[in-house]
Amino acid sequence: MQRFFKNIYQYINPDKDPALQAANQEWESSLPTLWLLGKTGAGKSTLVATVTGNELVEVGNGFQPCTQTAVEYAFPEENPVLRFLDTRGLSEADYDPSDDIEACQAQSHALVIVMKAEEPEQSDVLAALKKIRKDGRIDSVLLVHTACLSIIDPEQRLQAIRYNQDQVEKVWGTTLMSVHVDFHEESADSVAGYNNELFGLSALNTQLAELLPIIQLMQQAKQHGDAEHNNFLKLQQEIMWYAGSAAASDALPGVGLVSVPAIQGKMLHSLARQYGVEWNRKRFTEFAGLLGSSFALKYATKLGVRQLAKFIPVYGQTVGSAVAVAISFGMTYAIGRAGCKYLYHISRGEPVNETDIRHIFEQALKQAKESHEKDNQ
Repeated sequence: MQRFFKNIYQYINPDKDPALQAANQEWESSLPTLWLLGKTGAGKSTLVATVTGNELVEVGNGFQPCTQTAVEYAFPEENPVLRFLDTRGLSEADYDPSDDIEACQAQSHALVIVMKAEEPEQSDVLAALKKIRKDGRIDSVLLVHTACLSIIDPEQRLQAIRYNQDQVEKVWGTTLMSVHVDFHEESADSVAGYNNELFGLSALNTQLAELLPIIQLMQQAKQHGDAEHNNFLKLQQEIMWYAGSAAASDALPGVGLVSVPAIQGKMLHSLARQYGVEWNRKRFTEFAGLLGSSFALKYATKLGVRQLAKFIPVYGQTVGSAVAVAISFGMTYAIGRAGCKYLYHISRGEPVNETDIRHIFEQALKQAKESHEKDNQ
């Protein structure tokens, strides 16, 4: 058994860094993407800052051109797991959004329409929506009504929101999900009953997670407070980036057999360094043992079967590849999550509970596979 673990360790921990650039580029070119559409000043960049937790986000600061006038923001900047697209303000003079619309809808997974509740004049936004609806490539849509609390009277506020909602739904031809938000604490403080909170933030997070489930993984920081989990959350986006790279590399026949274990090995090396732990054969053997005595054997067997399945005509290029991609994403994420828990306790000189490691691995595997599958429906 020791010899078997030694061989597996050498396989997924190569002496030289594997050539991962192609897989990384493939993942980053197909990142889950939210397309933001609205007038200048509607609150698009504030929405991005709120979702990512990066208060410094502004159009022009972190956003990069993706057409002559549209911009994109990959988050985080290093090892990104999510992308935002922002078209130029649709109310600006001498601006024809046709090229931007064509470019953005070709690479977006969901559309977020951002409208100020107090602005009923939305003709430019509605004209853009007609083009997007006619094209038919965007199915997932969320309407975000912003600056809602700038309208103090509750009845007038609801009337204004309903008016803009009706305008959009008439163009889109169906009922749309929507949320009412106000990102300014002073606005919430001026309206009785809101306790100086960001109005509608919880509903916004819930609806965005429905659009792109990967956002739900990012939002876990707000739901957990223990030290080990907080340490993991600092590394979670890096793990998702490795998981995305592994999934991208496993789409092609034969490639994943080498690239997926290599990417996972590189991830574990990186995580260990950040916990101040030396990742060596002893650590790998112990970690694999905690996952179960048959984990390494099952891992190698299933990896090989997935690669063979991709060579089956028709099935392999469609269903086989899709299954391989989802499994590689989930497996890599789960290994990273379990690895963080293991390394946390090792770094503190604490014993590691086998049941806890297996439970957190299975939990992360299920969550990541479901998230990846929904993102790619």
